[in-house]
Amino acid sequence: MTKIRANGVELEYDEIGPRDGIPFLMISGFGSQMTSWPDEYRKTLANAGLRFIRFDNRDVGLSQKWDGIIPDIRSVIADARAGKKPNIPYTLDDMAADAVGLLDALGIDSAHISGASMGGMIAQLVALNHPAKTRALISIFSTTGDPSLPPATPEAMAALTAAPASQDRETVIAHTLKGRRAYASTAHPFDEARLRALIGATYDRMYYPQGTQRQYAAIGVAPPRTERLATLKAPTLVLHGAADTLIPVQGGRHTAKCIPGAEYHEIEGWGHDMPLGVIPEVTGHIVRFVERVEKERQKSASQR
Repeated sequence: MTKIRANGVELEYDEIGPRDGIPFLMISGFGSQMTSWPDEYRKTLANAGLRFIRFDNRDVGLSQKWDGIIPDIRSVIADARAGKKPNIPYTLDDMAADAVGLLDALGIDSAHISGASMGGMIAQLVALNHPAKTRALISIFSTTGDPSLPPATPEAMAALTAAPASQDRETVIAHTLKGRRAYASTAHPFDEARLRALIGATYDRMYYPQGTQRQYAAIGVAPPRTERLATLKAPTLVLHGAADTLIPVQGGRHTAKCIPGAEYHEIEGWGHDMPLGVIPEVTGHIVRFVERVEKERQKSASQR
C-alpha cells in the first residue's frame, strides 16, 4: 500500500492485476476503508484481467484527515434545504475529484468507475463531472438521492449511525457485528468469525470515527442526481440486492431507470454487504459487462 497525492489530497491506495490490464477503480462506501471488502472480490476481478485499483477515501483509513472539524449535521442539512451554503469541509463532488485525481496521478486516461453505497454516489458524480475519465459506471447498492425513494429501515439506519458504548477494540467489534446483522444478506450465512476478523483488522489499521461525521454531512447535503443522471452517456451497470435494508432496492431500480440504457441486475437475498457466496454472481456480472464495453470501445476505435 502506498500514499499518493491526488487532487491536493494524500490518498492511500493499492492495486493488483496486470499493469496493462483494463483499469478498474473501486470507490468505498461510507466510513469504509479500502480493506473492508473481501479479498476474494478484488482477486476475482484481477484474475479476469482487470487492473484493480482501490483507495481510502479522504477522512478514512490511512488517507488525509480533516481533524477537529465537526459539522453540526442538523444545521448543515437545514442550511442545504434552505438554499444556504452548508458549513462543511468537503462535498461528494470533492471526493469524486479525488478519485479522478488518483487516476491522473497514476497516468490512467480513463477507467471503469465502480462504487458501493456512498461509493456508488461518488462514482455517479465521477461519471457526471468527469465523463472523459469514465469508460463505464458500475453502481453497487447505491441510489440517486431522490427524496421520493424509501429510506433505510430504522434498524439499519441505527446500525449505520449509532456510536458504540466505548471506543475499545472489543466493544467496537461487537457493536459493528450487531449493526451488520441489521442489513445483512438473507440468502447467505452470516459468517461471524470471518467478519469479526475483518472488523478487527480494520480497527487495528485505523479506527477514526470522527471522519464518518464529515462524510455523513457530505452525503446529507448532496443534491439528488435524478435529472443529471438522465443525461449520462457512459455505459452503466447497476447491481442491487432485493434484501437491502440500508439502501432499499428501489434506490437501485431508480438509478437504472434514470440512466439511459443502463443494465440492471437485482439479486435475491442480497443485502448491503458482500458475503462470500454472492461474489461469483456479482463479479460475473461485472466481468461480462466490462468485456462488452471494451469490445464496443475497440470496435468504435477501429471505425474511426
